[in-house]
Amino acid sequence: MTTTLDNMITWVSGILYQPFILPLLLLAGGIYFTIRTGLLQIRMFPEACKVIMEKPKSENGISSFGALMVSTASRVGTGNIFGVATAICLGGPGAIFWMWITAFIGGASAFVESTLAQIYKKRNPDGSSFGGPAYYMKDALGQKWLGVIFSVLILLTYALGYNMLASYNLQSTFAAFEFYDTSLTPKIIGAICAILFGVVVLGGAKRLVNVTGLLVPVMGLAYVILAIVVLVLNSSNIGNMFSAIFSGAFDFEAIFGGFAGSCIMWGIKRGLYSNEAGMGSAPNAAARADVSHPVKQGLVQMLSVFIDTLLICTATAFLCLSTGIGTAGFVSDGAADAAGYVSTSLSAVFGGAGPVFLAIAMSLFAFTTLIGNYSYCESCIAFIINKTPSHGLLVGFRIVATIIVYLGAVATAGLVWDLADMCQGLMVICNIPVILIIGKPAFDALKDYKKQKAEGKDPEFKAADIGLKHDTDFWK
Repeated sequence: MTTTLDNMITWVSGILYQPFILPLLLLAGGIYFTIRTGLLQIRMFPEACKVIMEKPKSENGISSFGALMVSTASRVGTGNIFGVATAICLGGPGAIFWMWITAFIGGASAFVESTLAQIYKKRNPDGSSFGGPAYYMKDALGQKWLGVIFSVLILLTYALGYNMLASYNLQSTFAAFEFYDTSLTPKIIGAICAILFGVVVLGGAKRLVNVTGLLVPVMGLAYVILAIVVLVLNSSNIGNMFSAIFSGAFDFEAIFGGFAGSCIMWGIKRGLYSNEAGMGSAPNAAARADVSHPVKQGLVQMLSVFIDTLLICTATAFLCLSTGIGTAGFVSDGAADAAGYVSTSLSAVFGGAGPVFLAIAMSLFAFTTLIGNYSYCESCIAFIINKTPSHGLLVGFRIVATIIVYLGAVATAGLVWDLADMCQGLMVICNIPVILIIGKPAFDALKDYKKQKAEGKDPEFKAADIGLKHDTDFWK
């Protein structure tokens, strides 16, 4: 039964990542949005850095920075480390270049989807807001059924696919230690992880989330600094590292000889897993921000993609590639031992302290990823059933989500990676065509924002100023 399910998931994932399906949709969509927004990733980067620190307009509102942290909690995690290592092991160093490209043009896609989420966001009784792709699919496109499908995909991707993968990646980190027993350790770590996760989602242990939420940025900064130290200590290899990245990225004979295993494909797969640009996940957090203009949050979410991929993922890539350690010993039967590759790279520089640091960092990253992923789910249940979920339904869902965390730790690498790839691919297939169709309000909002900035104003948005015909809860 398990083998049949695994084969089915692998088959569906393989179809989605054919060159003229998901890769074309992501790249073509991102290029189109980049052109329509006038290369906003570069031209408005300073503005994005400026608006990120603005305070919310109302007492109950969430700031741009707060919404950014919610989306970053699920983005920054195991994908930044093991996702990158997997891409290098299976696609070669050239995959990093295509990960950069995916992130750069994906920044425009992130801007459009998050700006739309802001425009069509809904009002809570206390004045705060919520929303996301399901709501702009219902209100702007007029297709609630598509919003329901998308909500189901979010549940499958985040509660199932991504959380199983995060749990698996966490336990695999400990394989570098002598005490690791393949038949026992994954079960123990999976149980601990599931218990901590269950305590938070079932018992509302906000203090635990707050503590880890404070530690993760510190650990993320420490990780980047560590990568810089490794790069400096291996400075003699920097030339060879960049040569391997760019020569591999443009080895078209190898790329078109087997696209499914090429550096382009792995760069897109793992870039998407890491930054989620165009998937429609971050807009759920973006809609909760209390800002004076939707474009402000669109810019902030664009910046989040850059922080995730161009900073933290690049840190992992440079950390591993600058050591000169080959990947051949970390690939078996088409699967990559990403944990082993990163641990060995750290050990080459820091000895036994390297794997210890990695285990601590991954424990924090994985836990906040699990909670951040889950944060997208309950609002989707409400959208699907068209009412506030009952206490019993939520408790049942939380228990199932907790069990899934345990199952991820004891699953196989192939199953968890293929499941995550399939789910994220289906979200892209659902979301990108929609924002291509309904993207005009986001472009008009950007023009309005630029106009007000040119007049020396702090931009404030009114739907009537861009001729928006749809009724909105805000912006009147």
